[in-house]
Amino acid sequence: MANYVDANTLKAWLSDGCEIALIDVREHGQYGERHLFFAVSIPYSVFELRLTALVPNPSVRLVLYDEGDGVAERAAARAEAAGYTDVHILRGGAAAWEAAGNTLYAGVNVPSKAFGELVEIERRTPHVTADELKAMIDAGENMVIVDGRTFAEFQRVSIPGGRSCPNGELALRIDAIAPDPETTIVVNCAGRTRSIIGAQTLIDLAVPNRVVALENGTQGWSLAGLGLDHGVSAPHPATATPADIDKRRERVRILAEGRGARFIEADELAEWFNDQTRTTYLIDIRDAAEFSANGLPQMTHAPGGQLVQATDHWIGVRGARVVLADSELIRAPVVAAWLRQLGHEAYVLVGGVHAVRELEAGPPARDLQVPLLPEIGAADLKALIDADVVQLVDLRPSMAYREAHVRGSVWSIRPRLAAIGLDPSSLVVLVSDEPGVAQLAAIDLAEIDIDDVRRLEGDVDTWRQAALPIIATPDLPADAECIDFLFFTHRRLVGDPEHSRQYLKWEIDLVDQLDEAERAAFRIAPAPEA
Repeated sequence: MANYVDANTLKAWLSDGCEIALIDVREHGQYGERHLFFAVSIPYSVFELRLTALVPNPSVRLVLYDEGDGVAERAAARAEAAGYTDVHILRGGAAAWEAAGNTLYAGVNVPSKAFGELVEIERRTPHVTADELKAMIDAGENMVIVDGRTFAEFQRVSIPGGRSCPNGELALRIDAIAPDPETTIVVNCAGRTRSIIGAQTLIDLAVPNRVVALENGTQGWSLAGLGLDHGVSAPHPATATPADIDKRRERVRILAEGRGARFIEADELAEWFNDQTRTTYLIDIRDAAEFSANGLPQMTHAPGGQLVQATDHWIGVRGARVVLADSELIRAPVVAAWLRQLGHEAYVLVGGVHAVRELEAGPPARDLQVPLLPEIGAADLKALIDADVVQLVDLRPSMAYREAHVRGSVWSIRPRLAAIGLDPSSLVVLVSDEPGVAQLAAIDLAEIDIDDVRRLEGDVDTWRQAALPIIATPDLPADAECIDFLFFTHRRLVGDPEHSRQYLKWEIDLVDQLDEAERAAFRIAPAPEA
C-alpha cells in the first residue's frame, strides 16, 4: 500500500543524495502547464508502458503526484502490482506543492533548459545576433553555420547555408566540418539551449576556431525578418581522420575527468547490474543510424545531444548511475562531462558498445505484461454501428481526433474513462494508435465492470476504405478537455512571432525561478581565468 508524503518531506528527499524517482502521472498537457522542477512525466494513459524503462529498479524510492484527483492512487496501485516496493504519493498533488511555497514550472525539459541558461551566464558563452550573423554572411566571412539539433529538426527548418551536426556528434565530426582553424563556427538550434551547449562544447574542447552561439536560434532569425530554409537533406559529415581522432580522444578524457566523470571497465558494470540497491542505466549515445545498424538490445538509445537537452526522456531516477557508451571513446566522454554538470552520476564505459557485446550480464529485463485485447475490423465495426449496438471510444491524441474520427465516437483518455457514462451491458470498441494504450484502458474499464472490450484495427485510411463515416471537429474536444496536448509550445512551432518571443523569454527567465536547492543540483564548471 502506497504511503503519502507531504510537500516539505518531498522537498527534503529531493536533496538528500539518495535515489528517487519523482513521477508526474498527469497527462502531457497538464504536466507542461505546471510541474515540479525535478519531475519526470509518465502520463497515466501510458503509465505501465513507460515505467520500467524510465524507472528500471523496482526497489527505488518512487513518488507519484497528480492534481489531487485520485489518478496518483490508481498509478500507485499499478506500480505496486508491477513489483515496485517503495511507492509514495504526494498528498494534495501539484497544488499542495505550490501551497507549500514551492514553484511549479511551465514547459518541458525544464532542468536542461535552466542549465543551458546558467551555462551561458557562468561560462560567458559568446554569441552573435541574427542581424550580426546575416552581416557576416553578406560580407563573405570565412565561417560555417552548424545546426546542433536532430537531423529531423534541421530538415524541417534551418538557417540558410547551415549544416546539420547534432551536438552529440560535434566532438567527433567538427574537424571534418571546419578543417581550417581560421573558420568561425556558429552553432544554432531552434531557440537557446542547444546553441549554448553546442558552442560551449567546442570551446571546452579547445578547438582553435572562433566559436559563437546564434542567439535565439532559428526563432531569433525568423523574428529578425530573415527567411528560413525547409527540407534541406544533407546529413552531417563523416568523422575526422584517425590521427585527429586519437588526438581528440585524449582531450575529451581530460575534459570528462575534469568534470568528475569516471571511466569504468565492463567487469565493474557487470557488478553494478547485479546490485539491486542502485539504479544503473546503460545508454548508447551514438546517432540513430549507428544504433540501427549494430545497437544492442540491452542498451537504451539516446543520441548524446538529445540526452543533454532532454535528459528526463530517458533517465527517470535522480541519483542513479548513468553509463554511456559509443564506438570510439570521443562522444561518450563529452556527454558524460555535461551530465555531470547537470548533476547526474555519469560514467564512460571503456570499450564502448564493443565491451557490452562481451558482457554476459545486462540490465534486468522488466517488460510489464498487459492483457491482450481482441481486435475488430472496420467492416465488422460498420455493421455494429449500423445496428446501433456498439460504443466507440477514441483514445488517440486529442488533436488527431479533431482532425478525423469515426462519427459517433467519443474522445476520452484513460484517467477519465469512468466519467463518460459507458453502458456495461454493451460492447465497447477502443480506437488507439498503439495497442498498448487500448490495453491499459481496458484494465480500467474492467474495474467499472465493462468487460466486453475490443480495439479497432487499422487507421483513418483503412476506416474510410471500409465506408466508416469519418468526420472532423476542429473545436472538439474543447481546449480545456485536451489534457494530453501542450498548448504552451504549440503556437511558436507554427510560426507565431508573439509566442516565439514569449517562449524565448520563458527560457531566459527560468534562472530567476530557481530556488537554492534547485540551483545547487547543477555543478557547472567555472570559466577559466581571463
